[in-house]
Amino acid sequence: MIIGSCTLKLIIYESNSLKDKRQILKSIIAKIQSRFNVSIAEIDLNDSWQTSLIGFACVTNNTSHANQIVSNVLKFIDRDSRVEIIDYNIEIL
Repeated sequence: MIIGSCTLKLIIYESNSLKDKRQILKSIIAKIQSRFNVSIAEIDLNDSWQTSLIGFACVTNNTSHANQIVSNVLKFIDRDSRVEIIDYNIEIL
């Protein structure tokens, strides 16, 4: 069993309140869950209205497949104009 996990820090540009932040993140997280079948959640910076720390993970039987899934999720998030990835950390276990 291979586990691919990633944590990433985001800046949310269109957020002017915690309500805006939750709405944007909820939309992004729902799209990622349905498209890539990964577990994803906001894991820190819950009270900051312009930054967020998100974590996601996938389970597979192939290291290259785990790398591919993580890379595809990062590319998907990077294409969203509402957010910018500041930092990320990938682990393959």
